[in-house]
Amino acid sequence: MTGIIISDDTQQLATPTLPDFLQSDLTQCASLPSLPTVAIRVLEVAGYPDATLNDYAHAIERDPALTLRLISLANSAFYARHHTETHSCLEATSRLGLDATLAAVMSFSLWRDRQADDQIQRIWGRSIVAALAARYLAEQLCPDQSNFVFTAALLQDIGMLALMAVYPRDAQELYTTMPLSHSQISDGEHTRFGCDHPSVGGWLAARWGVPASLAQAISDSHGEISTRDGIPRFCLRLSGLIADAWLSSTPSQLLAVLISKLEPVDIASSISLSELLNSVESQLPPLADLFDLTMPFAHDHEALVTQAQHLLFQQTLSLNARLDAQQQEIESLRQRQTELEERSRRDPLTGLANRAWLEEQLHLHFALCREEERTMSVVFIDLDHFKKLNDRFGHQTGDRVLERFGHVLGSLAREGDLAGRYGGEEFLIILPGETAKGAQRFAQRIAKRLAETPMEMIDGRELFVSVSIGIACLSDGGFSNGRELIDAADQSMYFIKRTGRGGISLYGH
Repeated sequence: MTGIIISDDTQQLATPTLPDFLQSDLTQCASLPSLPTVAIRVLEVAGYPDATLNDYAHAIERDPALTLRLISLANSAFYARHHTETHSCLEATSRLGLDATLAAVMSFSLWRDRQADDQIQRIWGRSIVAALAARYLAEQLCPDQSNFVFTAALLQDIGMLALMAVYPRDAQELYTTMPLSHSQISDGEHTRFGCDHPSVGGWLAARWGVPASLAQAISDSHGEISTRDGIPRFCLRLSGLIADAWLSSTPSQLLAVLISKLEPVDIASSISLSELLNSVESQLPPLADLFDLTMPFAHDHEALVTQAQHLLFQQTLSLNARLDAQQQEIESLRQRQTELEERSRRDPLTGLANRAWLEEQLHLHFALCREEERTMSVVFIDLDHFKKLNDRFGHQTGDRVLERFGHVLGSLAREGDLAGRYGGEEFLIILPGETAKGAQRFAQRIAKRLAETPMEMIDGRELFVSVSIGIACLSDGGFSNGRELIDAADQSMYFIKRTGRGGISLYGH
């Protein structure tokens, strides 16, 4: 049997210590929840390695009222698994087991004020419902730990009693409007006291000298619902949420939240909420009577769980609808962003790349081709006599010519090429991986298409345009950057301009 040594075991808790001011106030509080002589004697007996049930019974019998309560508890529906009644403390202790006996002794000792206010009634009421739920869960999932889980669940909120004793006004303000969610209670406690009541409860239990494992379980009782910390912790933490739902004015809503939290837990499929709630309801009345508590009793648990599942289904549908709407909005925004980015790269008149995008892509391709030891070419084009065309036929005609020439370039550009308007009537085509001869053939196709395709109809007459084209290839010069490559192609283009226009010139050839 694990012994209990009466000492301050708070340093053994694997949790952060309490804030200094709180620990000091707790230590100095004269009205802090404490255990009477009989309860301390029971703990002393538990500290003996060879202690027997008879030793426990003799220690408890020193308090006749406590003895009667234990016998009453042992004869309650919760523990009376056969028809034989217990009449002695030894029989009661044997039936309850060591953990439950210890829990009952401590609970009866702490629960002295039978006319306590509503807050204390609610605290103990939640603890009893949680203990019954925890016991049921543990019997299904970890039977050998059921007494331990029951005890930890029953004492999981004793930290509230301590905080109410030390800071009655703050605790009264917080707990009078106590929300149904213990996570909200925890947030309020952290704001007011620097930590929450499970930590205080674990510290208090350790100070009494209970086993470190029990004090730690109390401290951890309000953690995340998962099995990572072991099945007993899972049962303990889940029991509190079940108690919250039981005591709620809207139990189906909290059960729906609970069901959603259980979905990712593997062992959740082995838990029947309906059977659990029925078990709690059948065993709650005698325990509530034992503690002089007025408890709400739920009805038709099958309908309650069904309603919770329906609420969860409706919430899931609503959430999916919102997610779909948000996804559509995100897609719309993404599409809008893509359109804006595309528009920022395009010349609005011709639909080709604008100068900024041309230069950015040229620098990228230039660096990549140099790194991969590949060649590339650029083709610089200027429409011949475009100023005269504007002066004679007007700028609207000139814009239509530019637009249609842009369509010609776009139709001739291959995948991987980038054609754009460099400015005014000047155009640039980037040809990654293309040699000077290959670029020349591309330029010849442009000239041939222009010779065959009128760019405008004026008074029923076709208007053809010619272009001057300069080509520069990375392999034909010691170019250090893309800007120098453009300048070389520009120089070649101007050579054609000076020698009659309507031709093609290769830089360095």
